[in-house]
Amino acid sequence: MAWIIRVKRKFNASHFLTDYHGKPEPLHGHTWMVELYIEADKLDKGGMGVDFLEVDRFLKDILPDYKHLNDIFDFSPSAENVAKWIYEKVKEKFPSLKKVVVWETENCGAEYFE
Repeated sequence: MAWIIRVKRKFNASHFLTDYHGKPEPLHGHTWMVELYIEADKLDKGGMGVDFLEVDRFLKDILPDYKHLNDIFDFSPSAENVAKWIYEKVKEKFPSLKKVVVWETENCGAEYFE
């Protein structure tokens, strides 16, 4: 038996797409939404698999809130690349992480999992 613990957090950031020619190419910003999916195969005495607050605090610490992503990443900050970056950071702290979903808008996002 297993559970999937889900934690969501928003952050605001600007970016522009490199090597892309179209409407979203120029500098623009989003209220990004990040969703984490962490597996728990057992519960603690309190009935929790993973402490939501611990995960949320960690996300708050690593997310580039109110930053320009092109200034802090050495890769094109597409939703796909941001999802992979977040996955790698979170996986170090929470090894049972299964996937990360990053939404640029409520209709457009990308998932990363291994």
